[in-house]
Amino acid sequence: MEKQTNYKVLSFKEYGDERGNLVVAEGSGLDVPFDIKRVFYMYGSDSDIIRGNHANRYTHFVLINVCGSSKVLVDDGNNKEVIILDKPRMGLYLGPMVWKEMYDFSPDSVLLVLASEHYIEGEYIRDYSLFIKEIDSKKD
Repeated sequence: MEKQTNYKVLSFKEYGDERGNLVVAEGSGLDVPFDIKRVFYMYGSDSDIIRGNHANRYTHFVLINVCGSSKVLVDDGNNKEVIILDKPRMGLYLGPMVWKEMYDFSPDSVLLVLASEHYIEGEYIRDYSLFIKEIDSKKD
């Protein structure tokens, strides 16, 4: 029986020929399971730096390491897993209420993030104990 999680690895279409490679990720439920409202990317992070350290109450994300690699610790309150993002055709979908920590960035890492919502500070949970408390309150 497969465990139920609020995250999953995605594989995007990749095309290549003598000119190089092209990866396609379309929103609106085609490849990315939401309409994309915000795009941002991280680069220049040292391998010992941890980014993220938060959960979001409403926003869905897809993370894609378009260059280099990084690791993502995902925690939905029931399951913890480390996902290695090391292929430009690979994405990581994160639904709402998933704690995320990105780390172990390669020197050439560029981590692209697609988001379903514009930035809303109030929907961020930056305290892990509060995150667990909110997860537990939804189990009742």
